[in-house]
Amino acid sequence: MECIILAGGLGTRLKNTIGEIPKCMAPVNQQPFLLYLFEFLEQHQCNRIILSLGYKSEIILEWLQNQTSSFEIDFVIEKEPLGTGGGIQLALKKCIDEDVIILNGDTFFDVSLNELMSFHSSKNASTTLALKEMKNYDRYGTVHLDAEKHIATFEEKKIKTQGLINGGIYVINRKEFLNKSLPEKFSFEKDYLEAFVDEQKFYGKEDEVYFIDIGIPEDYQKAQEDFKKLFR
Repeated sequence: MECIILAGGLGTRLKNTIGEIPKCMAPVNQQPFLLYLFEFLEQHQCNRIILSLGYKSEIILEWLQNQTSSFEIDFVIEKEPLGTGGGIQLALKKCIDEDVIILNGDTFFDVSLNELMSFHSSKNASTTLALKEMKNYDRYGTVHLDAEKHIATFEEKKIKTQGLINGGIYVINRKEFLNKSLPEKFSFEKDYLEAFVDEQKFYGKEDEVYFIDIGIPEDYQKAQEDFKKLFR
């Protein structure tokens, strides 16, 4: 299993809390958030990770020098911000597997990666999203599925009482993604997912397991308590 972690985020909304460090290095119980993603991937027997780096990449690379893991670690560095899509595209060029797991570096979604990959393969999907049902939210867009679990539409962020959100974990067919005529810099969500949704090759797999996005101070603080139970 090959996995890309999008670890180039600035963490603008967390800046007053974590200072001038990449968002994936935000300390949770004295350990970088990225370490918990590594532990998660180790549990799921991932054998190769490619880090997509950008903002203050030297901080992450210095930290990596003191880490030991069961998987191979490689990385790409954006010379200038490429957007989520550009970061994925750059990292996929270093991948070998036909289907690659993508993780956002600021979210933790405790899904079974093997089940997600099996679902992706069974649907012959070009891209599969891990989806989480949420209630009373406004930070996320909403994903709508049809009866076959195709992603039918994406709905903009707005106040919702209930719906499915993008949980920040994807499986992407490398060749199908790289064969698209995409620019060097683009949004994965807007310029890929929304732009090509009508091809009906995007699928969503719902999961009810634990999810957190540390992008705002309130949820970052919540992770401090939650992770004491999740990672012992």
